[in-house]
Amino acid sequence: MQLFTLGINHQTAPLAVREQVAFHAETLEQALLDLVGHRQVKEAAILSTCNRTEIYCNTADPQQTVEWLADYHHVKKQVIEPHLYTLPQGEAIKHAFRVASGLDSMVLGETQILGQMKQAVTTAKRAGTLGTLLHKLFQRTFSVAKEVRTQTEIGANSVSMAAASVRLAERIFPSIGEQNVLFIGAGEMIELCASHFATRHPKHITVANRTLERAHILAARLGGSAITLNELPEHLASQDIIVTSTASPLPILGKGLVERVIKQRKHRPMFMVDLAVPRDIEAEVGELDDVFLYTVDDLAQVIEAGIGNRQLAAEEAEAIIQIQVEDFLHWIETRSVVPTIRGLRDHCERMRRHELERAQRLLAHGEDPREVLEQMSRALANKLLHGPSHALNHASGEDRVQLEALLHRLYNIHTE
Repeated sequence: MQLFTLGINHQTAPLAVREQVAFHAETLEQALLDLVGHRQVKEAAILSTCNRTEIYCNTADPQQTVEWLADYHHVKKQVIEPHLYTLPQGEAIKHAFRVASGLDSMVLGETQILGQMKQAVTTAKRAGTLGTLLHKLFQRTFSVAKEVRTQTEIGANSVSMAAASVRLAERIFPSIGEQNVLFIGAGEMIELCASHFATRHPKHITVANRTLERAHILAARLGGSAITLNELPEHLASQDIIVTSTASPLPILGKGLVERVIKQRKHRPMFMVDLAVPRDIEAEVGELDDVFLYTVDDLAQVIEAGIGNRQLAAEEAEAIIQIQVEDFLHWIETRSVVPTIRGLRDHCERMRRHELERAQRLLAHGEDPREVLEQMSRALANKLLHGPSHALNHASGEDRVQLEALLHRLYNIHTE
């Protein structure tokens, strides 16, 4: 068994491919159980965000995990393989450290990915698919991420997707303060976006969600109103800015619906940001006149604007990570000798118990305690030294020279 990371991200795959292998939070536990239960996978954790789907696993055959990923999502393997990376142990460790530290994100230095990774670990723990190796990996991963953010300025001047959405909207509308804003969903990403838009004091804020209660909670904080997803067709025409991020497996807003809405608006422009993977808004909506539709990939240019200020911090972070990777690899190497150490201890323990029981019997028969202790210590020493002595006496040539040198080292023997 060995540690591997398999996945695709915004650097290797377009949104159209990423959304085909995204996992939904509600089904993630069952997916993990399915992976570990039917493949040569000892441990597994899955990180699935708008920018990446990654499987961290302890397995002897990573190719079977690739096949499982394709089968699970009913996607042909040849569709995802050109975009897929499979990272063996050392690279997998480094990748995990870089992801958690914000070095592999679309937004260099962003902090949201760390929370998403912690949630992925929590889910794997709940599913029971997190063993010793992955547990230790993620413990160290979070520690490294903390060190990177404490010791460097990697997060300084970072432009988030939420902030980038506001900047794009301000390119379309002279003032957000005169526009109605609709947020579809009530998760963490929508909360972040809503907080950024709220600072621009829009004319009105509406929150639409599958469960009205969650929509009410967020809307109350923003001073807005709440509706259900079923009510969207009645309210869309009055919305100038729409930001959506749900876990829906199918689009919520289709081209036909938006076409009708544009006519009702008399072709006043609509600005839409779709942060969901899979997408909440059909791609064809972007072809309509008077609609400005942006996806997570479209935000990249805005986000890259302030990246230069963080390059030096990124170099410092990479140096920290490299040291930690080497340290973790050393820990894994020491784990490989654990069975040998355990076997050696078990062997010695059996000898100890045997001699102890013999000594106790002699004492019970009234033998002199000093003599019993002397016999026990001598017998135990003889048994412990029998193996090395026998091996040395029967070795010859170069084997004997090497064995003798090893025994000198093991027992700290100094001869004239």
